[in-house]
Amino acid sequence: MSDWPDVDLHIVTGKGGTGKSTVAAALALALASHGKQVLLCEVEGRQGIARMFDVAPLPYEERPLASGHGSDGTAGGEVFALAIDPESALLEYLAMYYRLGRAGKALDKFGVVDFATTIAPGVRDVLLTGKVYEAVNRNRRTKNARHYDAVVLDAPPTGRIAQFLNVNDELAGLAKVGPIKNQADTVMTLLRSERTAIHLVTVLEEMPVQETSDGIAELRSIGLPVGGVVVNLTRPQALDASAREAALAGALPATTVRADLEQAGLPTDDALVEALLAEGRDHAERRRLEDTQRELVAEIGVPTYELPRLADGIDLGGLYELAARLREQAMA
Repeated sequence: MSDWPDVDLHIVTGKGGTGKSTVAAALALALASHGKQVLLCEVEGRQGIARMFDVAPLPYEERPLASGHGSDGTAGGEVFALAIDPESALLEYLAMYYRLGRAGKALDKFGVVDFATTIAPGVRDVLLTGKVYEAVNRNRRTKNARHYDAVVLDAPPTGRIAQFLNVNDELAGLAKVGPIKNQADTVMTLLRSERTAIHLVTVLEEMPVQETSDGIAELRSIGLPVGGVVVNLTRPQALDASAREAALAGALPATTVRADLEQAGLPTDDALVEALLAEGRDHAERRRLEDTQRELVAEIGVPTYELPRLADGIDLGGLYELAARLREQAMA
């Protein structure tokens, strides 16, 4: 069973460099593995989804991306992708609510769209989140539109996530009435509901863990629903507790290391043995730091999931591997 059975919108954020886009993609594949139709969205214009899945840059159009793999190896649902940009979202908004059609495209040519979203960044975020809202709230009766069981949003980083999602406050001094304000109110209803979960990605280092803790506190202070914390890029547990203590104390036996090298048919010179002992000590020190940060993550008091650092980097196979890990831990 998933920890988030009633969530339709999964928002993934995290400090830059923690791998939030990778986690968002893996989560989308994990949800699809249960037979769900999933939309994976990005809003930062980086085309990160296209690079991860090795496809052409995404247009402002929902495109099939990958199929989910069930736990028994059978095919699951599908993952679709959408790169949302504010200019295209505004043109769609004008066409839907003001029926401007070609006139809206003319505005784009004159740079009015870019001007509007530059002088009023709150409007930009309303447009971006408004498109996500529209995708989440489709149903099977929506004409000429694909229905999704879940939407995963690769959101801006932790430092901007509260501002990005708290669109009502961003518009407070700009629009007190009118369709833009109404859309912001509607979007906030979804974002503050149990249908939404905001997941934060971190690594086991001091600054990302602190930023994650601060981000959760800020989200809670404005009434937004916090989901889980994904601890990404964890290292293998290469030493057991006793070996780690010995490494930290500089007491790993050189004779044992030399015997193991000999058994493997490798050189046993002093320089290599000393280098391996030093590497073991560095690993033990890193593990001690990570364990300290892991305890701090646990103190936050939300469900926590862990994903390993993949030796071969991130490709489609790696994303499927991470998706399976999330499914095993009941995040999806």
